[in-house]
Amino acid sequence: MAYNRILTVQDISCLGQCSLTVALPILSACGQETCVLPTALLSTHTGGFGPVHKQDLTENFAPVIAHWKENKITFDAVYVGYLGKSEQIPWLKEIFASMVVTGGKRIVDPAMADHGRLYKGFDSRDVAAMKELCAAADVIIPNITEACLLTGTPYPDRIDSAFADALLEKLSTLCPCVILTGVGNTPEETGVAVCCDGSTWHYSQEKIPQSYSGTGDIFSSAFVGAWFYGKSMEQAVKIAADYTACCIQKTREAPAHSYGVKFEAAIPELIEMLRN
Repeated sequence: MAYNRILTVQDISCLGQCSLTVALPILSACGQETCVLPTALLSTHTGGFGPVHKQDLTENFAPVIAHWKENKITFDAVYVGYLGKSEQIPWLKEIFASMVVTGGKRIVDPAMADHGRLYKGFDSRDVAAMKELCAAADVIIPNITEACLLTGTPYPDRIDSAFADALLEKLSTLCPCVILTGVGNTPEETGVAVCCDGSTWHYSQEKIPQSYSGTGDIFSSAFVGAWFYGKSMEQAVKIAADYTACCIQKTREAPAHSYGVKFEAAIPELIEMLRN
């Protein structure tokens, strides 16, 4: 098992399993030293609790990054998720350029949209800024909606492997490695489509009908953790997809837990996947 220092940059929700409250424990469970740069503080996640209290944390970026540089701190990887505002992106590009070790990786989950529309508070300027950040990354992990926005593609009525492959081709001009989530040829199927260094492949699963907040964060975090554990990219994608499905299944068994995903209960399964 490789031991790496990974910086994850995303918001922290005081309640609700998503973003940093997902990324930190999953990366740690994968045996990685995990550092954090919170982008915003939310009283809860935005999936069903009504209006949330949100505090932007952009003003902390400059002193935190300056302190890191004074101490010559570097990272083996930087994994970016939900941002508080697009004004944070120049700081992230600075981290990408000056604080990632030679051969290190920059991973961006452009968390800004789903189900054919932008999240509340995002607009076309945020999409343009996110596109710039994705262009500076080594790996991006968009869902179908985010991929459509990044490529100027109309959101489709039907999503199948042919449409996913067309999106991958467009996205590969932006970033050399793309992991596209939410791909399924039938309503009963979901999966992942990957294009990396000119090679394209798919991994499909049976679709679990329930939808929960935070599953994208679980997938991305498990992928990064498994990849830096030492798994190949293909193995890491499959582990992330299988672990996410396992988390959803455990949550289905607890109907009252509708505000998030019980990923903690499935961490033993994740560790077992890493060992195999």
